[in-house]
Parts: sequence; C-alpha cells; structure tokens
Amino acid sequence: MELTEKGLQRREAWLEKNYRLPEFDRASMIERTFENPEWVHFGLGNIFRAFHCAISQKLLDSKKMSTGIIAAEGYDYELVEKLSRPHDDYSVLMTLKSDGCVDKTVIGSIASSFCLDSENERDFEALKSIFRKSSLKLATFTITEKGYNLKRADGAYLPDVEYDMKNGYVKPRSYMGKVVSLLYERFAAGKGKIAMVSTDNCSHNGDKLKAAVCGIAEAWLQSGIAEKEFVEYLNNPDYVSFPWTMIDKITPRPDASVKEILRNDGAEGMEEIVTSKKTFAAPFVNAEESEYLIVENAFPNGCPPLGDAGVILTERETVDKVEKMKVCTCLNPLHTALAVFGCLLGYTLISDEMKNPLLKKLVYKIGYDEGLPVVTDPGIISPTEFLKTVLEKRIPNPFMPDTPQRIATDTSQKLSVRYGETVKAYMASDSLDVHSLKFIPLVFAAWIRYVMGIDDSGKEFELSPDPMIPEVKKYIENVHLGDKLQSLDLEGLYRNASIFGTDLFEAGLADTVTDYFNELNASVGAVASTLKKYLS
Repeated sequence: MELTEKGLQRREAWLEKNYRLPEFDRASMIERTFENPEWVHFGLGNIFRAFHCAISQKLLDSKKMSTGIIAAEGYDYELVEKLSRPHDDYSVLMTLKSDGCVDKTVIGSIASSFCLDSENERDFEALKSIFRKSSLKLATFTITEKGYNLKRADGAYLPDVEYDMKNGYVKPRSYMGKVVSLLYERFAAGKGKIAMVSTDNCSHNGDKLKAAVCGIAEAWLQSGIAEKEFVEYLNNPDYVSFPWTMIDKITPRPDASVKEILRNDGAEGMEEIVTSKKTFAAPFVNAEESEYLIVENAFPNGCPPLGDAGVILTERETVDKVEKMKVCTCLNPLHTALAVFGCLLGYTLISDEMKNPLLKKLVYKIGYDEGLPVVTDPGIISPTEFLKTVLEKRIPNPFMPDTPQRIATDTSQKLSVRYGETVKAYMASDSLDVHSLKFIPLVFAAWIRYVMGIDDSGKEFELSPDPMIPEVKKYIENVHLGDKLQSLDLEGLYRNASIFGTDLFEAGLADTVTDYFNELNASVGAVASTLKKYLS
C-alpha cells in the first residue's frame, strides 16, 4: 500500500483496511483546478492537511466543488520537496476519537503544491499565473502568528522585510513580501477580487494579515515601486478582504503509535521527516475529532460552499465572540495551566494530567468558576457546552498524543490573552471581585516557578521555546528552591502588561501571585503539595 497515485490504484487493498478514499476523479479535478483555480493555501503544516484539505475533500466528494486546493509553502520548502511531491500530494488523516476508534482517510484534495520561493522560477511563476486568474476566490493561511511579523522584538524591520521594502516585487525574500508580490500580479492583471483569509490561531488574525500586506505595499508606494492605486486596491474590501476567523482543532506532532497502525495495515513510506528547519512532519496527520472553523462572511469574489462542509460563516462580531470564548475561557487557558504544571510535575501527555484529580479540578475551576462568569455567549456555540466537551472529551482523550512541552511554547505571549482578559473583566465588573480569583493567579505563579527550569523533584528540565524567557529569568536567576521573594522583587515583571494583560499591582493580585510562588518554591515536592492544599 503505497501513498501515491500509482499505489492508490489498488483501491481494494486500502478499502479492506477501512480507509476512506477520495470519491472524485482526481485527474479531472487537477485539470479543472489549473484551468479555473478557486482556492490557494499558504502553509503545508498539520492543521492544513487535517482540516482545510478535509473540508475541500468533503466538497469534492459531494460534488459541491469541482476544483481542489493549490498549496504553497513559503517557509520550509522541504515540506514540498520531501513530503508532498513524493506522495503525489496525498496524505492520510488519522482521526483519533476519545472512545479509541480511529477513522482513516486518504486525502487527495490538493491539486498541486509549490514552493513560495522567488528563487524557484518554475514554482513562483506558476503561483503568479494562478493569482492572475479571475476565478480565484480565496487564499487561506496557516503560517503561525509569527508569519505576519514584519519587525523584530526591538522594533526594527526583519532583514528580509527591509530588503523587500526597498527592492519591490521582482525577487522578494520575506514571506509577506512574496504574498504581496502575488497580490500585485492580481492587481496588474485587472484588479481581481479575492478574500485573504488567515486561519491562524491568533486574535483578529485578518487584521494582522492586512497590516503586514499593507505595510509592505505602503513602503513600495513611498519608494515609487508601486502605484497609489495598488494600495487603494488592497484597502478596498470590495476588492480585497481580510476576514477574521476562529479555528480550533488539535493536530499534534506525528505519533509513533499512529505510525504503527499504518505500518500494521501495510501502508508504506510513512516515516516521519525532520527538515533542516526542524519541522517534524509525516505523510500522515494524527488529529482529534472535534473541529471548529468560524469565518467572517466577507468574500468579494464569491465564497465556495464552505458551510456545506461544516464551516460556520457569520459576521465579524460573532467571530470575535467565539474567539474570545475559546481563547480567553473555554480551551486555551486550560491548556496553558496543564502545560505549566505538567512540565513541573514531569508529565509528557496532556491526557495523563486529567487522571490527576487535583489538576483536573484546577482546570474545572479555571473554566467554570473563574472564566464562564465573564464570557460572552456568541450565540452560535454554547460556551457551557463547548467547555463541557473540552473538559470531558477533548483534553482527556488518551489517544491524542499532545504534550505539555509543546503547549508551553511561547507561554509569555499567551498569558495576556488567555488570562489577562478575564482579570480585566473582573476589574471592570460591578458585581465581580478581582480578589476572588484564586486559580488564575496560581497559574501565573506556577509559570514564574516553571521559568526556573527546575521540576518538582528538584531536577533541571528544558524550557520550551519562548522569546521572553531571558527577560523573565533576570528576576529569578539567583532564586533557588526554598528561597522566598517579596512582591517588589518581581515588580518589573508584574507591571509588564504585555505579559499578564494588566499591571498585577494595579489589579491587586501581585501579593497573591508572590505568596503562591513562595509556596510552590518552598521545597522539593512543593508544587504537588500546593495543589493539594488549594484543590483537595
């Protein structure tokens, strides 16, 4: 069983092992896609192959669409060269359900994949040609929030961005420079309409994409590289839109147990690859069953029938409410709490943490007791039902190989939204007392304790990547197990609203966080005993 066009001609072998196969004529789909492309996607990561491609396949199977997705990778070209093309752009979606069942689907909705690389003339010219086609309706993105950054942390432009701003659209180097170059092709070919749809997991993602695109275009205007009309085109939502979206589906790194299922079925060539840029990928994606994609209905060139594949199309305000419900209350804060405590307590699976009654009670308290009182009901999804599914099915799913170490990545960039918005809501409320918050401050304290890089048994462990770790370490670099701190020792950290979402002194939580930290840091085993003290 080979995952290629040739190997899939042996359909019976795959069907006998209960794999769902594409039900459309793929050769005809590819031909139609290049004649009249409708959907381009940037970013060949797991979430794209597990979610967007599955949406496209549902629409192709049901004959609601006749064209597939043209995929472009602008960061790690090895995903195209070593993963997609050797398998003729097929992949396998392994959906891991909480009852232990596994749904196995061969995904064939990618018509072709390209390197978004201006040095690769064949691929870049092909993408330019596609962007000149009037039929193109949308370009979706899963390039992570960092993909939209034009500047470094110190405010200076990234070198490739600075180069593109000065040199224009002929040989762009930065990700956004290459995207804007394609939009310039579309503009020059007749001002074709298009929706530029970020589906990255960040707040107001459409605005982030628009700011990056328009930032480069404005620089081209100032340098005389591009016309004023091009900037006006990008800023006119009747021609180019940047919808907000909320996406939710967990797609962890390829797992060995899933690969073993494939191997036992007789699937060949399922080995994981690690690219030179340290991207971990495989011809298969293991993913949870739950999935949500909420999209602002702003498509100037028409929208594919995404709603027929489960996508919810709505207005911007509703997208914002759903996003806040998920990120600030019903999922992301719970994940971060488990990530921080999981690393301190030596866990390697999020699902295993939910077997610990204290950690389970912690996330129930954060979700139901502290988060739900300030959540805004978006109307299209019940916050209570969403939270219940997260706590009872999604996070405890023993077949989802997600790790606290992965989720702990970039925690300093997440706390302000995942908890800070709740703290601010309490501060602004006439009926709620911010001092009643007990478990969100406990997570803040646990994160500072985590940054020490010493687990609850007193052993060093490797911190997950996070740009603020060096800055935070300055406050605790001379702190050892058993040491006690005063709130003023951490004043510079506590007053950093970019980390916590608000000034913890002004919120009246600084002393609470410090007291918790001192308890968590009292000795070996203090993390476990502190959880027992407050959650037994």
